[in-house]
Amino acid sequence: MNEKKKGSGALLGAAFLMATSAIGPGFLTQTSTFTGQYQASFGFVILVSIILSAVAQINIWRVLCTTGLRGQDVANKVLPGLGYLVAFMIVLGGLVFNIGNVGGCALGFNTLLGIPETIGYVLSGAVAIAVFLSKNANAAMDRITKALGAIMIIVIFVVIVIVKPPVGDALKNTVAPSTGIPVLFPAILTLMGGTVGGYITFAGAHRLIDAGITGKENLGQITKSSVMGIGIATIVRVFLFLAVLGVVVHGATLDSANPAASAFLQGAGELGYRFAGLVLLCAAVTSIIGAAYTSVSFLKTFSKSIEKNENIVIIIFIVISTAIMLVLGNPATLLVVAGAFNGLILPITLGICLIASQMPSVMGPDYKHPVILLILGILVVILAAYMGIPTFVTNMGGLIQ
Repeated sequence: MNEKKKGSGALLGAAFLMATSAIGPGFLTQTSTFTGQYQASFGFVILVSIILSAVAQINIWRVLCTTGLRGQDVANKVLPGLGYLVAFMIVLGGLVFNIGNVGGCALGFNTLLGIPETIGYVLSGAVAIAVFLSKNANAAMDRITKALGAIMIIVIFVVIVIVKPPVGDALKNTVAPSTGIPVLFPAILTLMGGTVGGYITFAGAHRLIDAGITGKENLGQITKSSVMGIGIATIVRVFLFLAVLGVVVHGATLDSANPAASAFLQGAGELGYRFAGLVLLCAAVTSIIGAAYTSVSFLKTFSKSIEKNENIVIIIFIVISTAIMLVLGNPATLLVVAGAFNGLILPITLGICLIASQMPSVMGPDYKHPVILLILGILVVILAAYMGIPTFVTNMGGLIQ
């Protein structure tokens, strides 16, 4: 009975880890900005991006958890040496985005409590490090991501009640947007990358592998956890969309520097502003934890020393992220590089998993990957590459110049 409860806790923890890894400072800014730009039509963007994200995540989680192999190990089985490239890209992107998460966390401390951002950087790193100093770090990680995820949902829902958004108009535009669909296409791909791009989609799958929930006999539970993770991220995205929509429909202009806090302030006054700080703080802390844990999980199978001292390496990862944020203050150039890499990671990693799904040498002789998942997965790879490759070329070209 205790083992069953432990397994259920890991399944839910994996779902929350994936979701809260996605719900970082960038997620909040992205959702608020697009809502201000497209208003009710943004509902359609959320709907389509969630369907595409679910296809990508279910494919990746099935392959990884059926085999019990992490992303880098699957890649090395598909093509020897490929796993090292995948690990390099994800760890680099995870490190740089974690620097941004530390900055977002400090902004949350400042908005909520008025704490200076420099002190907030140190507090941000300290809170995340405390999780991995605990005796059972994985259980602590599960608990804190669940708790902070729940806080975000409750707080944003309170703001929705206060601002009274036009829910009917939002529902109508979710299925029949007033804005032309071609205009919404870049936003759809941007949201998809923000939900399952980079290290995010691997966070929960690697957590399940660490918990020993693998193999064909657990596929039903694995898929359920995967869909649950997308569902949690969707609830937060939809709630934030409605909260911001209730403000911008009245002609309010959002502050581009912190659009979510700007919307909450204009819609719910000083209380709303503090709520925005609390949401930002929760989002950033969970993203720091998710990015650090997942990035290091891409290294530990390459070194017995890293595997043996995983929590110490994770803490070092967080310390480095915090230190760089303290030194640079605003690592704009690094974020551009990370964004360029992140645009390529999803089509590469999903493509690798789709190839692996057709290889008996990886999946086992009796495994049959659902044809519909394979076809939809190929479509997502094409769409993600269509957006990711031009973004990579443009951003790297700008840096070289």
